[in-house]
Amino acid sequence: MASNIPFRRLTLAMALAATCGAASADPFMVGRGMSDITGEAAEVGMMGYASLSQVSAGIHMRQRARAFIVADQASGKRMIFVNNDLGMVFQGVQQAVLKQLRARYGSLYGADNVILAATHTHAGSGGFSHYALYNITTYGYNKRSFDAIVSGIVAAIDKAHRDLKPGSIAIGKGQLTDASNNRSLPAYQRNPLAERARWNSPIDPDMTVLRFRQGADDVGVISWFATHGVSMAPNNRLLSPDNKGYAAWRWEHDLKGVRYNADGDFVAAFAQSNAGDMTPNLNLDGTGPTRNEFDNTRIIGERQLQKALAIYNGALEPLAGTLDYRQRFIDFSRVSVAASFADGHARGTCPAALGTAFAAGTEDGRGLDGFNEGDLAGNPFFQALGGILTPAPQWVRDCHGVKPVLLSPGVQQPVPWSPEVLPVSIVRIGQLAIVAAPGELTVMAGRRIRETVQAALGESVRHVVIAGYANAYSGYITTPEEYDAQHYEGASTHFGKWTLGAYQQSYHELATAMRQGLPAHASASTRDLSDKQLSFQTGVVLDNTPLFKAFGDVVRQANASYVRGQRVDVEFWTGHPKNDLRQNGTFLEVQRWDGAAWRTVATDGDWSTIYRWVRVDPVWGSSKAAISWDIPADAATGQYRIRHDGNYKNGWDGSIRALTGISRTFQVN
Repeated sequence: MASNIPFRRLTLAMALAATCGAASADPFMVGRGMSDITGEAAEVGMMGYASLSQVSAGIHMRQRARAFIVADQASGKRMIFVNNDLGMVFQGVQQAVLKQLRARYGSLYGADNVILAATHTHAGSGGFSHYALYNITTYGYNKRSFDAIVSGIVAAIDKAHRDLKPGSIAIGKGQLTDASNNRSLPAYQRNPLAERARWNSPIDPDMTVLRFRQGADDVGVISWFATHGVSMAPNNRLLSPDNKGYAAWRWEHDLKGVRYNADGDFVAAFAQSNAGDMTPNLNLDGTGPTRNEFDNTRIIGERQLQKALAIYNGALEPLAGTLDYRQRFIDFSRVSVAASFADGHARGTCPAALGTAFAAGTEDGRGLDGFNEGDLAGNPFFQALGGILTPAPQWVRDCHGVKPVLLSPGVQQPVPWSPEVLPVSIVRIGQLAIVAAPGELTVMAGRRIRETVQAALGESVRHVVIAGYANAYSGYITTPEEYDAQHYEGASTHFGKWTLGAYQQSYHELATAMRQGLPAHASASTRDLSDKQLSFQTGVVLDNTPLFKAFGDVVRQANASYVRGQRVDVEFWTGHPKNDLRQNGTFLEVQRWDGAAWRTVATDGDWSTIYRWVRVDPVWGSSKAAISWDIPADAATGQYRIRHDGNYKNGWDGSIRALTGISRTFQVN
């Protein structure tokens, strides 16, 4: 197989040249695509805050995958970057996406040239990891959410693949100082004074923006900036892409007129970077800049949007040069770290372990339920795993040094509870290097990796950006100095004090191989756990309505009229949203009469709407859809109505049937 790769690349390059013309002024082929990845909107544990009580109960905004493909017209090499409104991209998701891409495209796309990154929203449905640690608070694996995520990512990539056209990419940079704060400042201050003085800030204000064009047409943008996806609070139960998703929606929907129904939609990806200790909660108490989570999501998102727009519309530097990539899977539980990447002495990493501060959590939210309150005793998923936590052997505790080990995922049986063999990769597009990291780098850890990569690649690369939460997830990556503080981030650094050194060493090797034109070292083997998943989620038994009521009937009716700025509230008898996730569809439509037909002006993917699912009678199986619409200040006057679409499970034959409810017509003045 390997002997065919040069021929394949030559053939692709010839095909691209034939398509575009050898004299094309555009150095790349550029494609973009977008699709829905929203999971189960009711009665599913959510991912991020690790709270047993945070269970989904509706949708504020749909989550999306935003894909970009870049192909080098000279060499034929290509890469994919997908930004996903997810808490994490777990390794099982990467494996499933790559499997489907192989079935469609052969060897064209693989682990070496595909980056699947997450925005790190803490407001999505959970249970889509193949490793137990991340499924404990969701009572196991949720196949429906997993499948929605994987199929949505693949659909976005398929759109981008079909969309490839001659194009160009330009890069710009700027600084945003009022959308993040350092939530672990005492740990950060343990870093050397001279290093901190050189950066002159405990936050990472850098924003990097890529502007994508096909010929003269603007088709998309990627903006990298480091701030956590936790503007929506731990008690939130609505699915949401959080602040970065708001910024993306504003650019796409408000500025570009996107209605999320066309292959040619403008795609605006607000991607995550080294955000491990960067919080948008500027008050450092789980809130900020206000006390309202919706306002905070909007404000922090808007600040990212406005800075990205300023960079995008300013002086940009065209990317030019080769497209290249290097990737490896590395067993981070047993890396020998050279003295030059440690403290002047050869060091090593350890099997994964979490410290006691992991259970305490941060200002943004507490740690995993169960490890300090005993909740695991009644968790059926935990019982199915064996019901006993394998204690860390003394040598593992010794390896982790100052960390007081609370739980060691790396020594659980029969397989670890979190992955130890992880993907690391670098993609180069001209003078830009994108470093994909499978974890949460703190601001200083990210700076050190950027400098390591830039030094190894040499002067031809002038820009290095961290793509965090990419291709797998393995907790935090702190500097050794921060690790010794054993705050939440240090306690959650899985592989011990020299984890960052192991990553720096790994990226240095990849960057050096890239600069020298050599292949990456061999990869470690990964395990596939897709057929070993357990779930204790309750499925839908049946749906019902009260006597003499029908599915779709109105429970709470709209008023006869409203003025702009008011909220419309309507409720319908409905079925469970698990019956049909309505992927790339909607549970609601706000419709306006245009004189000839009802036209949709908002859906459950819009900021102005909320779809809540409310269980009324768990025994009888009745539930209602509570829909609200905040009428925008610039809404056109006229006649409107609210439409609800859903599905119910019939109690007689178990079939899934469609339902529709429509409110009265009301006037907006």
